[in-house]
Amino acid sequence: MDAPTMPAPSEKIGRYRWVIVGLLFLAMVINYVDRQTISLLKPDLSKQFGWSETDYADLVFYFQMTYAIAYLAWGKIMDKIGARWGFGIAFLIWQIAHISTAAASHLRGFMFARMGLGVGEAGGFPGGIKAVAEWFPKNERALATGIFNAGTNIGAIVTPLVVPFIALTFGWQMAFIVTGVAGLLWLPLWLIVYRRPREQKRLSAAELAHIEQDPADPVEKIGWLKLLGKKETWAFALGKFLIDPIWWMFLFWLPDFLGKRYGLDLKTFGPPIVAVYLMSDVGSVAGGWMSSSLMKRGWSINKARKTTLLVCALLALPVVFAANVSNLWSAVLIIGVATAAHQGFSANLYTLPSDVFPRAAVGSVVGIGGMLGAVGGMVFSKYIGQVLETIGTYTPIFIVAGSVYLVALLVIHLLSPKMEPVKV
Repeated sequence: MDAPTMPAPSEKIGRYRWVIVGLLFLAMVINYVDRQTISLLKPDLSKQFGWSETDYADLVFYFQMTYAIAYLAWGKIMDKIGARWGFGIAFLIWQIAHISTAAASHLRGFMFARMGLGVGEAGGFPGGIKAVAEWFPKNERALATGIFNAGTNIGAIVTPLVVPFIALTFGWQMAFIVTGVAGLLWLPLWLIVYRRPREQKRLSAAELAHIEQDPADPVEKIGWLKLLGKKETWAFALGKFLIDPIWWMFLFWLPDFLGKRYGLDLKTFGPPIVAVYLMSDVGSVAGGWMSSSLMKRGWSINKARKTTLLVCALLALPVVFAANVSNLWSAVLIIGVATAAHQGFSANLYTLPSDVFPRAAVGSVVGIGGMLGAVGGMVFSKYIGQVLETIGTYTPIFIVAGSVYLVALLVIHLLSPKMEPVKV
């Protein structure tokens, strides 16, 4: 492959790569509308179909089980066929599964639909991280990841504003159908716009040179077994195992917590949830911006990423007290800061594979980590169901949620003390 012609100092670098981030952002909005719809409808569906706390936990468990298995496969698929078709196929699967939820008439039917959703949605982040690795130099990847990851928070904001209105006006089935059909409009746009940088005719020579400024990666096939033997793979994967369950908990149980602790329902918990995820949005972008900014000031990848991870871990700590706060909006503030910290932590953790592995291995490493993250979510879902069924309080759950980020940072540092490039 010929090296791109370096632009003259006065030549302006284009911004087409940010169009790609915009599309990834929209995909994550749709992803989280689809994922969160059932958590908003949980109180009503539980009454209608007689679900217990463990029934709902099982529903989340089976979604995460298929998500875990498929995440590993999607990582390999993205490395093999690329982000354009890999992401497109994953998106189509999850939209069809989301729409099919409307046909469920018993718990088993909901489980099958959610399992299909897990298969498709598992391709979202491996595809997104693969696209960022293809389109961005290392010093911009955390920011790009933070921006598209912020789409998850916008999706979590849109859902309580849109889904209750649709469900209360037209029935719960239409909440799945309307959001699913509307989301399908994204797919043709993605297939039309996305190409690899060297295949995109709209890309200027200056921007291509900017994208390819890092040293070229070796071109070779890299198998899972080789990656599993690297400590840096486990730094990312165990980090995901520890922190992902906390985000799943907020996503699937926050409406339930607000209902039980503060008496909110489908008509009233919209504003608090919107406030929480607005703060999450700020955290996602700020976390990515912070480490990228530190790197542009001359900090090493290792120092910049881990300093940002530490700040985020400390900001998450106060959530251990959230279940005991009597004032609704004080609890919203504490939880919102914690979810913002999670998203900032996650944006930087997601860049670890592209920071230290060659591009050909990024999708596979992300797949391994995503699988372990979903496995952690499965374990935590069972724990939450048992705690709520037997104790009936969220206090032990929030204690875990606040403390796990410092543990994750310690694990990451021990396994990847310098964040140096991995030789594979």
